[in-house]
Amino acid sequence: MYDDLRSPYQQGSLPAVQLGGILVDNQLIPDSPVNLLLKTFNRHGLIAGATGSGKTKTIQVLSEQLSLAGVPSLVMDIKGDISGLALPGEASDSIEARSKTLNVTYTPRGFPVEFLTLNAAHAGVPLRSTVADFGPILFSRMLDINDTQEGVVTILFEYAKQQQLPLIGLDDLKSLLQFVQSDEGKAKIEANYGAVASSSIGTIMRKIIELEAQGGDAFFGEPAFNVQDLVRTNAQGLGIISVLRLLDMQDKPKLFSTFMLKLLSDVYRVMPELGDPDKPKLILFIDEAHLIFSNASKALLSLLDTMVKLIRSKGIGLIFCTQTPTDIPDNVLSQLGLKIQHALRAFTAKDRTAMKLVAQNFPPSEHYNTEQLLTALGIGEALVSSLDGKGQPTPLIQCMIRAPESRMGVLTEQELTQTISASTLYPKYAQRLERSSAKDILAAQKAAQPQVANKQSSASAKNAKSDNSSIIESVTKNTLFRQVTRQIIRDLLRNLLVMLGLKKK
Repeated sequence: MYDDLRSPYQQGSLPAVQLGGILVDNQLIPDSPVNLLLKTFNRHGLIAGATGSGKTKTIQVLSEQLSLAGVPSLVMDIKGDISGLALPGEASDSIEARSKTLNVTYTPRGFPVEFLTLNAAHAGVPLRSTVADFGPILFSRMLDINDTQEGVVTILFEYAKQQQLPLIGLDDLKSLLQFVQSDEGKAKIEANYGAVASSSIGTIMRKIIELEAQGGDAFFGEPAFNVQDLVRTNAQGLGIISVLRLLDMQDKPKLFSTFMLKLLSDVYRVMPELGDPDKPKLILFIDEAHLIFSNASKALLSLLDTMVKLIRSKGIGLIFCTQTPTDIPDNVLSQLGLKIQHALRAFTAKDRTAMKLVAQNFPPSEHYNTEQLLTALGIGEALVSSLDGKGQPTPLIQCMIRAPESRMGVLTEQELTQTISASTLYPKYAQRLERSSAKDILAAQKAAQPQVANKQSSASAKNAKSDNSSIIESVTKNTLFRQVTRQIIRDLLRNLLVMLGLKKK
């Protein structure tokens, strides 16, 4: 009776991950595994649902299954509740019952995890980037400055490049701003790029100080993180799950937004073209995706739209996680092949209107009333539509999602420390690298200027003294000067003798 639901999800010999089983009228259909083709994960996806509906556990299940298939992933951990991936879960009656119902074996196990962080205050492998690597456009967007001020930042980046002034940390850019305000710097900038308004310099400086207060000074530095380190497997062939700890990113949405866009740019720039591989090279789970879209400018949204379309050929898949699909722009949402929708809440007229729009995102179904089901889904249940082997959307199903095999809870501080101490990346990135940069070079140039001025002053005085000596020497050797001098001396001597009465006039 339900073969039209089963068959698109029973993928045969094609490599796939099992998400769970099919429910109809809240009853599990026998022999109905929901298998998601690995080769379709680079068509991107969406996991949506209200708070507490099971979105995080779905991310956990998918990252586990991908790891078992040898596919690495990067998971954004906004709330800190995904760290349990590193340690085995604990069996319980409810987990055993669910696994038995789905006809899957529950094997408690931990997975290879690397903990990353943008904030030095949080434990993990520190992610850094240099100011120069960001480039003037992304850096300007992060500062939230206008077009005129963005032009000033572009000039500063170009000047630093021509003068070989490495822009590594925020202090380097601040030093360059101070240099531009000096007489020497102003003259050099105006000679090559035109006048730069002092008001723009002041605004940019204030924005940088504001960014420093949010921890930006710790993020900008060396060694810069290499995105190739996200694409790794362990000795057993399991894909390594990189968990990016972003516990305070809700207070720094612009930094998070810009970091994510730079990450996508770097991944696209560095990764080779793969065409359409049988399984993806890397999957990025972007939790709280609304933080990216709600704070992005039109230019950045355009960049993200382009990236979503092009990055597929690199074997990279993006899975956005948010509360409602309306958080995602339509031009991005239309590119997502996998949709996993957990329960929504409809308490207001606006919520009910949004519910109708969400229901329309799924293929029509003769087995489900999608709009009603959106509010009736239980925890750990979701509406699912994916792509089959031909790239066509599968029928909409209600899915009971399998339980994670890793811990469904956070690690203790001791467990977290032990996991990080065993990291293969931590020794590479833990120690901050300090080398000569724009700040040091400009400071050295400024210190050298008084010494040069003193040397020039001493040389001028010496030359003046030498010139005076030469004049006196030339005058005293003149014959006329000597005759006049002797006559003056004889007259003075005669007058003196007359005054003394020793000689008559």
